[in-house]
Amino acid sequence: MSAAALAAAAPLATTGAARAAAARTPKVLVIGLDGTLMNRIKDADAPHLDALMAAGLTSVSPLYADPMAPTLSGPGWSTIITGVWPDKHHVKDNAFTGNDFARYPDFLTRIETAKPSLSTYAVASWNPVTDTIFSAKVDTRVSTPEAEYDTGTTSRAAAELAGGSRDAVFVHLDNVDHAGHSHGAASSQYLDAIHGVDTQVGQLVAAVKGRATYGSEDWLIMITADHGHTDAGGHGGSSAAERQTFLIAAGGAITAGSTRYDIKMPDVAVSALAHLGIAVDPAWGLDGRPLQQPVPDAFDALRPKLQTRVDETGIGSTVLGFTHTPPAGWTIDNSAMGTGGVTEWRGWTFTTDEFWTSAERGQWRETNVRARNVFAVADGDEWVDKSCTGTFDSTLISPAWPVTGGRTATLAYTTHYRQEAPQKGEVLVSYDGGTPVAVKTYTADTVSKAESLTLQVPSGATTAQVRFRYTGGNNWFWVVDGVTVRAA
Repeated sequence: MSAAALAAAAPLATTGAARAAAARTPKVLVIGLDGTLMNRIKDADAPHLDALMAAGLTSVSPLYADPMAPTLSGPGWSTIITGVWPDKHHVKDNAFTGNDFARYPDFLTRIETAKPSLSTYAVASWNPVTDTIFSAKVDTRVSTPEAEYDTGTTSRAAAELAGGSRDAVFVHLDNVDHAGHSHGAASSQYLDAIHGVDTQVGQLVAAVKGRATYGSEDWLIMITADHGHTDAGGHGGSSAAERQTFLIAAGGAITAGSTRYDIKMPDVAVSALAHLGIAVDPAWGLDGRPLQQPVPDAFDALRPKLQTRVDETGIGSTVLGFTHTPPAGWTIDNSAMGTGGVTEWRGWTFTTDEFWTSAERGQWRETNVRARNVFAVADGDEWVDKSCTGTFDSTLISPAWPVTGGRTATLAYTTHYRQEAPQKGEVLVSYDGGTPVAVKTYTADTVSKAESLTLQVPSGATTAQVRFRYTGGNNWFWVVDGVTVRAA
């Protein structure tokens, strides 16, 4: 990367303590690069994006696919801007028919509602972003005239950033997506389009750091995309390339040069709110969480232990993505498990979206959107793809968590369950090593849901242990992630 690009991004690096950043005025800039692939950014001449990655964090993240929604711009930008997945905002295509933006408004509208004194601005080359997703409550919405396209969007945004008093700005640039449709993501034209948009990102960053008040401001800059593209061009399907999105974030107290695996696209909106000091009300039902507040998860600690494929043939030979070794304190009981079958999926497995969805696409695995990073899956459908005997019967067992006898505790986890009889998923809880009792049973489709179960702790009990038992044969699957037990 060029010295000039590094210098441009350097003020955004985390060189001071979080305390010093908090003393400055927080501001947010979100830049959307329609249809841009992270792996092609790395192939392109993109010094400004490279500099931002060096100054902040980078995360590649998967989207959903049908039946939740196709990988189109309408659902993609709606997810990023509202902070919820398509099963909540209800955008399934680029017509926005049936959207629920009244219940799940854009993040600039939430800023205006919580802190009306803050100034908000959105400008977009693809006009539905500013005409439809962002509401009229935003201080200024600009739908760039077609003749001006990304050049007009960039110049308008740069002028606002350089001389205005905006607190939160969203900018949408479209030309990379056009190159993808016209020439494909494998083309030189696609790389040229990334180079062009990188130059425009550089203009926007320069406008920010050139502000007279920049020294007293704490800018969080986030750059993301709504979907990817196939090598031949196009999107909407369930391939890894079409589902690929990313986040580059710099500023605030973000660690320079860091890589994250736990970030999802609804986090963009929530991270913007958090940076501006706006508390997220649980009643809003947002799916995102602030990138500034990572949540430790036992399964995620297994990422360094993930292995490459054994029996699977559709997964790349170098892709690291599964282990049967549980994290500390967890165990797997396979005493009733059948023999043989596909090695990767024999009993509960810890895996990633990249690995698991590559095993078989188009069977709802892609809608497992609320699991993050490494998650646990019991997949009878894939297990039986190699000669086996008996049935799938495996139990994932948690550590014993502290609870208070005679009071309540909360068992929380995300679940993604697809049913085909005689399959069953059972959640059982035991206290102080006693007999496990079922507290939840799955015998119907439960697509990517955050569960919260209230436990009535028996008098005198001091610990609670959770079991996830999946039984079936040539049926479907069950995913769990983010398991916690919290005492009242």
